[in-house]
Amino acid sequence: MKESPVTDNKDLARFGYRQELQRSMGSFSSFAAGFSYISILTGLFQMFHLGYGVAGPGFFWTWPFVLVGQFLVALCFAELASRFPLSGGVYQWAKYTGNPFLGWMTGWIYLACLVTTIAAVAMALQVSLPQISNSFQVIGTLHDPKSVAINAIVLGSVLIVISTIVNARGIKLLALINNIGVFAELIGIVLLIVLLFLNRVRSPIEAVVHVKNMGPALTSFPDLKTLLAATALTASYVLYGFDTAGTLAEETHDPRKKAPRAILQALLAAGFAGLLVLLFALMAVPDLGMPDLGDISGGLPMLVKTVLGETAGSLFLCVVIFAIIVCTLAVHSGAVRLLFAMGRDGCLPYSKSLSHVSPGTHTPVLATLLCGLGAIIILAINLQFPKVFELVTSIAILWANLAYWIVVALLLKNRFTLAGNGADTEAKFSLGKWGLPVNILALIWSSFMVINVSWPRTATYGFEWYQQYAAWIYTAGLIALGVIIYYYRLNKRQRIL
Repeated sequence: MKESPVTDNKDLARFGYRQELQRSMGSFSSFAAGFSYISILTGLFQMFHLGYGVAGPGFFWTWPFVLVGQFLVALCFAELASRFPLSGGVYQWAKYTGNPFLGWMTGWIYLACLVTTIAAVAMALQVSLPQISNSFQVIGTLHDPKSVAINAIVLGSVLIVISTIVNARGIKLLALINNIGVFAELIGIVLLIVLLFLNRVRSPIEAVVHVKNMGPALTSFPDLKTLLAATALTASYVLYGFDTAGTLAEETHDPRKKAPRAILQALLAAGFAGLLVLLFALMAVPDLGMPDLGDISGGLPMLVKTVLGETAGSLFLCVVIFAIIVCTLAVHSGAVRLLFAMGRDGCLPYSKSLSHVSPGTHTPVLATLLCGLGAIIILAINLQFPKVFELVTSIAILWANLAYWIVVALLLKNRFTLAGNGADTEAKFSLGKWGLPVNILALIWSSFMVINVSWPRTATYGFEWYQQYAAWIYTAGLIALGVIIYYYRLNKRQRIL
């Protein structure tokens, strides 16, 4: 039974907010928001070559490892989404379980992550479009890393403009496209899994445990150092953003019940589907020693075309392109809701304008435009950086998991101090006695993710010292700027009062 909009609106009013966004999303739309953010057909096709290039077929094992760790975090988020069904997700959760400053810093870091992720996802067009037709490589050639990076930025910028227009039109159009996209992606994933399985040429053991007839680097299970490097790339990039259903809570019917369920369903569905795609792809590829498997001009798109044939492979890549577009829309929508929520609380400069909702589209239009512009600026800044894929995606992963770490740490603190909130009595999802052990393991996992992703590896960031430490430098700068803005706004409000 669908929850009454009046009841949902009264629930929102308990937190001091009035209903401004359009509450029109049901269970599938809520699930679709998280699933399309994770987007197996986007992330795996974009990042497969990086994981394979570092660890070979053994990088498969990073996927179940990351999936289990992120599921621990998702369980904690499901509890929080049921307790605090508000736009802004992690920002609101950190604010209510911690304090306004920690809420601000979490929201600020995650906002930067989301805008960076818009840029990262939009660049995924570069991995698939030129393999459909060489005419999409409008800058230089596929064999020149600098030309590839510039072309990725051009294609990505065009997609970001399209995403900005669609998001500005309102949640109904966005949800419609998102639902169609997720339905198409689910069919595409099932079809891909079946076709890869039918074309298998080796057993699972031969594919991911003991690879036969290969060089020394790929004849045994990768060492720990190699696996850690691979973990920081493909699986870590794909398996985050499952909190999106919580971010869109104020546009969902009965979000206390539907948002937690959607968070867990999105991660598990994407996680298990991705596991099968990876396994069957490695079982089906004719030669695991193909050098192009670890190159941006090859990777999973080339593997699919090799296994399925040129025509069928190219048709399937068209489905991948649609998934990339829908994923960009989903990430953009999450960034807009977070910016809206922080603006509504007066946390940002020009907060009133940023939180203004258009009466026609029921969308924060200025917030939508700024998120799109920010993503394009991020791409433009890295115009001359050949490792733009690795840098932008790694920064996005780091900032997402840093925000997750703060939220999980605050929730654990509350469990020990028995701090609560009146909204808890209305929650429809709880871990019960499992809450404490799950929370502790989630914090340990998030700590590992932050350290591992930011580690200054040459494979990820490059050989120059300022490239290797780019994640630390950018993160320190982001935190410093966040502290300055917070206390500037605080002093300004105090002067007004």
